Amino acid sequence: MNTNSPKTHTVDEAKRKLEYYCSYQERCHYEVTEKLKSLNMIPQVIDAITVHLIENNFLNEERFAVSFARGKHNIKKWGKIRIVNELKYRQISKYNIERALKEIMPEEYTKSFHDLAESQWDSISERNIQKKKKKFCDYLLRKGYESNLIYEKLNDLAKD
Repeated sequence: MNTNSPKTHTVDEAKRKLEYYCSYQERCHYEVTEKLKSLNMIPQVIDAITVHLIENNFLNEERFAVSFARGKHNIKKWGKIRIVNELKYRQISKYNIERALKEIMPEEYTKSFHDLAESQWDSISERNIQKKKKKFCDYLLRKGYESNLIYEKLNDLAKD
């Protein structure tokens, strides 16, 4: 018997597997499609299972986008640019991206940005001020914050 051949799943097995996959964490259509491809499902079956997951509320792209944005901002302290880019990578619609960003309250966003920026500034031990400024900006840009916010904050912190 050839043990290198990929394991095949029946449609019902794949459906159950994906129901579980979607029930323990919010998923987007892209992740579900990739998972089904990894189970060697044919396109018609992928479509049928995706429809089943949507109809039974295991899969909801708006709910995914909102949860993703809220979680990445609150836990990982990501800025809006990074969140948008990550959602676009997951092929989330413009409508759902905009809906997700509305979940992040402006005061909350500003406060977490300032807290993160100040702690980052204090944690950089670089003596050369130019290098310190560059490290500071690079870090916050990677986190996905807007450059105008970063440079305003940099001017604020660098003059102390």
